[in-house]
Amino acid sequence: MRKFSSSSAYYQNKLKLALIGQSLFGQEVYTNLRKQGHKVVGVFTVPDKDGKADPLAVVAEKDGTPVFKFPRWRVKGKPIPEVVEAYKAVGAELNVMPFCSQFIPMNVIDFPKHGSIIYHPSILPRHRGASAINWTLIEGDKKAGFSIFWADDGLDTGPILLQKECPVEPNDTVDTLYNRFLFPEGIKAMVEAVQLIADGKAPKIPQSEDGASYEGIQKKSNAKVNMAQPTEVIHNWIRGHDKVPGAWAVIDGKVRFLNTVGSVPTGQPIEVEGASQPGLIAKSGLILFGSDGKALQVKNLQFEDGKMIPASKYFSSEETASLDLTDDEKKMAEEIRVIWKGILSNVPAIDDTTDFFKSGAASMDVVRLVEELKQKCGGVQLQNEDVYMATTFQSFIQMFVRRLRGEDQEEELVIDYVTKDVNNMTVKMPYQCFINGKFEDAEDGKTYNTVNPTDGSVCLNFLFAVFIIYLQQKLNFLTSFVCSLADLMEEHQEELATIETIDSGAVYTLALKTHVGMSIQTFRYFAGWCDKIQGSTIPINQARPNRNLTFTKKEPLGVCAIVIPWNYPLMMLAWKSAACLAAGNTLVLKPAQVTPLTALKFAELTVKAGIPKGVINIVPGSGGLVGQRMSDHPDIRKLGFTGSTPIGKQIMKSRLLSDDFCCFCCSCAVSNLKKVSLELGGKSPLIIFSDCDMDKAVRMGMSSVYFNKGENCIAAGRLFVEESIHDEYIRRVVFSYQSSFFMEPTVFTDVEDHMFIAKEESFGPVMVVSKFKDGDVDGVLSRANNTEFGLASGVFTRDINKAMYVSERLEAGTVFVNTYNKTDVAAPFGGFKQSGFGKDLGEEALHEYLRTKAVTVEY
Repeated sequence: MRKFSSSSAYYQNKLKLALIGQSLFGQEVYTNLRKQGHKVVGVFTVPDKDGKADPLAVVAEKDGTPVFKFPRWRVKGKPIPEVVEAYKAVGAELNVMPFCSQFIPMNVIDFPKHGSIIYHPSILPRHRGASAINWTLIEGDKKAGFSIFWADDGLDTGPILLQKECPVEPNDTVDTLYNRFLFPEGIKAMVEAVQLIADGKAPKIPQSEDGASYEGIQKKSNAKVNMAQPTEVIHNWIRGHDKVPGAWAVIDGKVRFLNTVGSVPTGQPIEVEGASQPGLIAKSGLILFGSDGKALQVKNLQFEDGKMIPASKYFSSEETASLDLTDDEKKMAEEIRVIWKGILSNVPAIDDTTDFFKSGAASMDVVRLVEELKQKCGGVQLQNEDVYMATTFQSFIQMFVRRLRGEDQEEELVIDYVTKDVNNMTVKMPYQCFINGKFEDAEDGKTYNTVNPTDGSVCLNFLFAVFIIYLQQKLNFLTSFVCSLADLMEEHQEELATIETIDSGAVYTLALKTHVGMSIQTFRYFAGWCDKIQGSTIPINQARPNRNLTFTKKEPLGVCAIVIPWNYPLMMLAWKSAACLAAGNTLVLKPAQVTPLTALKFAELTVKAGIPKGVINIVPGSGGLVGQRMSDHPDIRKLGFTGSTPIGKQIMKSRLLSDDFCCFCCSCAVSNLKKVSLELGGKSPLIIFSDCDMDKAVRMGMSSVYFNKGENCIAAGRLFVEESIHDEYIRRVVFSYQSSFFMEPTVFTDVEDHMFIAKEESFGPVMVVSKFKDGDVDGVLSRANNTEFGLASGVFTRDINKAMYVSERLEAGTVFVNTYNKTDVAAPFGGFKQSGFGKDLGEEALHEYLRTKAVTVEY
């Protein structure tokens, strides 16, 4: 016995549909409409081409749906009677036209009860006509999208049913717009539109003529690039002319087709007809210059015979040696030959010289080839451009096998180093910005010096960054990547410590143990969290007769910006970026302007560790320039900052200041209300009671102040020493001093609470000592807490009850008892009050880079 649910609406409000169209888009719309329970009573598509059926026809015929392949619907402007009658016989209630290249007569358009709806890839009334996606890009529109409208007797002029839009990214092409938005969202929208009609809820909004435009189909003859235009116009023209017909220019006296763009390096000159100056063939592509002198980068060049090459290879005559295939690879090659034959069904046999495009394949066939290979050979991911790069069957198999073996990887990372002989080794230091997996020159070529604080010498001339490139993608960041990164850091720890020493002035042994050592520990610790981030199930009140399930999900934020200080350049990078990556985000990191070197050496190691391109970006420069861009950027969702309290305050403001130094990220609220975490300054109190272990209190008290030359955010900014041991404590401290090349360690005694030195952070080798009366525990607590800072604190006493009493009442994010500076990667670190908010290290650090989503399900 079959059971039916009386509450199911599956068979209610469903329509009988005629699908008029073609292509993979039409196929997907057809499939999804059937899944929703609508009945497709007929498919009307184009005739087979060179013996190949359209994808829509293929799937419909498999389902047993009636398929009609009319070459045309009218002759000399009049409908063909037998065609119209065949259409009417299927009895459709609605015509759905997802992608239709034929002219459909009005007596067919108007025949069904609900008329006809059409998908159009632009935000009507703008860009009516057949090349709407192209003109969206050519015209430099900031938004793209699609419309589903009711067909009438005009050209894309019917009433609007629904529209959806998306931003146009700077380097979008026809392919990226189509694949990212127009294709997947368009399919969903067509199904949604049909259901709205079935439910009687579909609107009919008349199109306005304000802003209406119509542009014709581009042909090769008028697709030539006019080089006497501003760069942005040239950029839009190139990316708007899909591979057919393709934007073209005369380069080196020959016609060359141009594809997509990027940034501006140096290269070998080449003549470009009509350009204000020669182009450049660089390692990253062909550089062209517009009439405004600005540059753009062309990624690929296509020849008139259809062959495409990377633009960077234009002057290269190197031939790649042919691979000898293994038996398994030969078997796979035969499977691929079958796929080619299925697409090129008009070709009697596929041999090594068969050319994909000369055999009649078009751009939609490229999509089909890539998708079928993805299904049958899931280990190899191809892009559409790969097919254009290897057009014959033999070259395609060679390319495919190289990709399968991992030999056809992108070019090895190119790094321009500055080398320095120091510490009995030669250290190699990158000096360019690290953006999207490559070391890049600054946009305007500006540089600045980074100085060795030991002797004032210039380490190197550093490139100034004035832009941000980021990759926004949802990552399931693998533990192995982060572990590999930690292993590489350990392998290069001596070099990293040496660079840290000459860049920040750190003592080498301390740099090796702490700056580098704790950085390695941090990445190893957070590698363990990558696959353990999870939500929880929450019991909620149940509304009878239904029951509810509520659970939470932890999701990455997206692109995060990180700004770090100069006192622990590598360790601060590790503390923030390891948690950021483990949570599944991508990041753009700005090191301190004066200490960028270990951050860029770290960037080099990320490539060796296999971190995907664009996940980690290192952008040196000033706060007023680079930091401001980070703050303003609408796609950056989080800003993590370690630095001074004055700068932290600017971050929390929603207006810009004129001072370049302190304005760099004070517009987080204005841009997109970024999530912010701040680890700021401190004036950490250290209370030393008379019952302490004096030797340890002296040793650790000095360490609390002078560790890392006093350049330490949690340094004990003020020591409170109980009166009965005060003089002895000071005597022992002074007796322990050693000479130093840097600023001489200093001790201030008899410091009173109202003095400037008692209130403000020193951030240097300065010990500030005050007395407190014997036994006055509450009094010294009141004085210790009488500050707007609350980063760290400490207490020395043998009395555990006193220690716990004091630790509970100290207003600081970290309290050390009978020790100091003992931070651990598993322990959360962060301050209270004007020392900031948010945590680094430990599990709590992950929450700074995650968002919580609550899901409630009624069942």
